[in-house]
Amino acid sequence: MEWFSWFDARDYFDARDYEFARQVLQRGTAALYAIAFFSTVNQFPALLGERGLLPVPAFLAMARRLGRPTLFRWRYSDPLLRAVCWTGIGVSILLVIGLPQTGPPWLPMLAFLTLWFLYMSIVNVGQTFYGFGWEILLLEAGFTVAFLGSDQTPPPATILILILWLVFRLEFGAGMIKIRGGREWRDMTAMFYHHQTQPMPGPLSRQAHLLPRPLHKVEVVGNHGAQLVVPFFLFAPQPLASIAAGIIIVTQLWLVGTGNFAWLNWAAIVLAFAAVSDPVAHAVFPFIPLEWHASADTPAWWLVVVVLVTVLLVVFSYRPLLNLFSSQQLMNASFNRWRLVNAYGAFGTVTKQRIEIVVEGTLDEDPHAPDERWLEYGFKGKPGDVRRLPRQWAPYHLRLDWLMWFLPLRTVHEEWFYAFLDRLLEADKATLRLLRQDPFDGERPRWVRARSYLYRFASRAEFRGTGERWVRVLLYDAVPPVQLRPGRRLSG
Repeated sequence: MEWFSWFDARDYFDARDYEFARQVLQRGTAALYAIAFFSTVNQFPALLGERGLLPVPAFLAMARRLGRPTLFRWRYSDPLLRAVCWTGIGVSILLVIGLPQTGPPWLPMLAFLTLWFLYMSIVNVGQTFYGFGWEILLLEAGFTVAFLGSDQTPPPATILILILWLVFRLEFGAGMIKIRGGREWRDMTAMFYHHQTQPMPGPLSRQAHLLPRPLHKVEVVGNHGAQLVVPFFLFAPQPLASIAAGIIIVTQLWLVGTGNFAWLNWAAIVLAFAAVSDPVAHAVFPFIPLEWHASADTPAWWLVVVVLVTVLLVVFSYRPLLNLFSSQQLMNASFNRWRLVNAYGAFGTVTKQRIEIVVEGTLDEDPHAPDERWLEYGFKGKPGDVRRLPRQWAPYHLRLDWLMWFLPLRTVHEEWFYAFLDRLLEADKATLRLLRQDPFDGERPRWVRARSYLYRFASRAEFRGTGERWVRVLLYDAVPPVQLRPGRRLSG
């Protein structure tokens, strides 16, 4: 019958009113990949390289049957890691500029799949330093966006829907984790603590914490609405879908302004644009073209490729869908070796107190002498100096600082942390570059220790009186003074 012709099938398949969405999705996702690779090339060798805190060669030797794909399965070296990162950065920049998108649809597809595989190779050997939810979020986003086509074809509707499905899992999954998690999300007190105890506060976090408590309850209500109700409207007709996307974008911008969550919030913002149609975008911002370049009809071979990928991702969606409504909901989990169609979620419970591990060193021979002089190492992102204004780092990811936040929640007796203390005793240059301040200017300390402090934001009156943004109280020595013995083994 005529209505079942290829022309009609393509016409239903094409989403010609979503060219602006495609531009944002492709260029925005590529920009996030560039940041992720740049973060890796700066930090990976010191954290996980040949002389890293958790060396990849040792990890690969122990995990001979590594079940996830990686370029480093057979050989790892720091130069190879840097080559992978700079290749990823180069491809990302080309996509941000839009050069591959001017060619046939397979060209941006190959570019994004290259980014996906290169970064997956890193994540799969990154161990605890790459165990964050936004790593697999970036992988899934890169793979899915790869099939949005090029300027020569209209955006495929099925891929846009799959991206909205990703946003839905990201938002609704986080909302369900909270409802099933700590009581503070149900009694509306979660934001009494969150701004102060979140992993890495930003420059506005203290001001947000000092807002009146009724406004903190409004924050919780707004969060529940944005994560548990709004995501369903992403699949509604226009302009409801665009309005839902706008609400998600605004709430994510609030999180950007009050914290540092690497590229998590920026990824949610970019992906939410999949619901924004050209007419709505033009109505809000008239400088956005209503009529984009004239795209040719979708080639039959490209239609087949996209349909096959759509079927694959729909099949992979079965377990994540069940997980959303499971009483044993998993958070930030992958269900297949390719890191596709994952489960997401964050902050099911909110920490009520902020405990910081402060690392110090001394040049004194006797660490227990009455006149001992201990100097504190300064980290780039995590709180330390009580006078220092927290910096805005996101979407850049400070991996060492984030792992430092987890120490008091788990245990300081982590293999990587003792290796970190070992590197400080050696005055290892690569490790010291991860820090904001080395109090010994490259000289080796004789002893180092780690002390546990209780931190809280200073009130406005306290800040006016002392100039200190944090108030801290010493709790105990988490790691007593240790030194480096021959053979580079720590001793106390």
